[in-house]
Amino acid sequence: MDNKDRLILALAALLRAERETRGALMDALEEESISRETLLAILSDPIPIVTQEDIEFAERFALSKHLPLERKG
Repeated sequence: MDNKDRLILALAALLRAERETRGALMDALEEESISRETLLAILSDPIPIVTQEDIEFAERFALSKHLPLERKG
C-alpha cells in the first residue's frame, strides 16, 4: 500500500466517522433519548470533524509525494 492509498483510506475513515456521528445524533433526536441542551452543546461545538486545515494538510501531503490531485469546480 502506498502513500496515496493510505491517504484515501484515512479520508474515507474520517468521512465514515462523520456519517456515523450524524446518524447517531439523528437516532437520538428521533428517540428523544438525549436532552435538547446536550444536542445544542454538541451542535455548537466549534471544532468540526474535518477542518479546512486538515484538507490543506492532505493536499500538501499529496503534492509533496507527487500524487495527482483531481480538482473539480
